[in-house]
Amino acid sequence: MKIATWNVNSLSVRLPQVLDWLGNNPVDALCLQELKLSDDKFPVAALQEAGYHSAFFGQKTYNGVAILSRQPLSDTVRNIPGFEDEQARIIAGTLPGEGGPVRIVNGYFVNGQAPDSDKFAYKMRWLQALRDWLRSQLEAHPRLVLLGDFNITADDRDTWDPEGLRETIHHTTAERNEFKALLDLGLHDAFRLFEQAEKSYSWWDYREFAFRRNRGLRIDYALVSDAIKPQVSQCEIDRAPRKNERPSDHTPVIVTF
Repeated sequence: MKIATWNVNSLSVRLPQVLDWLGNNPVDALCLQELKLSDDKFPVAALQEAGYHSAFFGQKTYNGVAILSRQPLSDTVRNIPGFEDEQARIIAGTLPGEGGPVRIVNGYFVNGQAPDSDKFAYKMRWLQALRDWLRSQLEAHPRLVLLGDFNITADDRDTWDPEGLRETIHHTTAERNEFKALLDLGLHDAFRLFEQAEKSYSWWDYREFAFRRNRGLRIDYALVSDAIKPQVSQCEIDRAPRKNERPSDHTPVIVTF
């Protein structure tokens, strides 16, 4: 089983790239973030023709998440239950598999803009609500994978300039503590289960030739639960789509079980 995550930064713009990538990488499930379109605009037919079912939670212009899967999902949830939120940031569903069902939680985490801003305070509330909900999800679904654009660098290895960016957005101690709190639930960063090349990133700014200079951040993650960790055989970042014409600023991360 292969499950991937990709912030496409507008599905309407990037749909041909998504279809092309799926054709070359027939994963069992692909989690998308930043759809930037409403549900009535979601390309259900095009994805169905490519062999994928779609569970989606869109929002006009901003945010939006979806899970594309070879098999239909069950028990789908949109956003964090009990947390009032106007932004479409979470979609979850259960995917059948030979080794047992896998609960997939796909999140477009809050950016936060800047420390001490109202948006940063919202990010902290959102992360705490996510953690509280995930605790119950893990009890109900021990075989769980949390994927998405986390908008957090887990540690200094995940940023091109750890000293220059220290305590700026995505790099604050408060954000990293929330990331560690997710791990404390019994989750594991699949990418770090294996030896990886230094300066491995999943996001690069469009400006200042950041991709060419590899000035990036690793902010796209796949966290796997204790129950499914032993079955993880690989986790990789596919840099190829970042070389496309009009690419997303993110690139896919794929975890193999």
